[in-house]
Amino acid sequence: MTTPKLLFLAGSTRTGSFNAQLAEAAARIAESEGTAEVTRIDLADYELPIYNGDLESSEGLPEAARQLKQRFRDHHGFLIASPEYNSTLAPVLVNALHWISRPASSDEPPLSAFQGKVAALTATSPGGLGGLRGLVPLRMMLSNIGVQVLPNQLAVPGAMKAFGDSGQLVDDNQQQALATIVRELIRVAEQIGKTDQPS
Repeated sequence: MTTPKLLFLAGSTRTGSFNAQLAEAAARIAESEGTAEVTRIDLADYELPIYNGDLESSEGLPEAARQLKQRFRDHHGFLIASPEYNSTLAPVLVNALHWISRPASSDEPPLSAFQGKVAALTATSPGGLGGLRGLVPLRMMLSNIGVQVLPNQLAVPGAMKAFGDSGQLVDDNQQQALATIVRELIRVAEQIGKTDQPS
């Protein structure tokens, strides 16, 4: 049986990001399950210019985009902890997704970093909705490019007080909800791994 390979990332590069804390809490749950290969990535490690079709035509994909795309291609699924900026996605996350959606060569299958993958969506913010509004366009985008997005998601309000010293969510119901989402991500990724090896 293929061990599911999962990426965990935040849609923020801010030092001390609440969403990075949420992604880490989810990654720890996945590791504790002992049935998946867990990889953490930080978008700050992939410095990308703002997507520009002319730049792509003249220079191709930036090396950082190629590396990030390969990360997604090598895994069966991913969990994104996505901050909300003005009721929508963070620019750094949108830009990364745009770049890695582009083919690196003429013989590369369309959307190879996304087709046949599964994603779990989470968010947190200091506000009362926990970043919920930003998950709507993220779900729509990923669904439209071939990602199977899990129905259940988690938005954690009051981010400044949401995490304990151990890094997990202090609210037991929220922690359990996160664990349920991670377990479902593992289960679906395992099913994907049985039928389709990541490239």
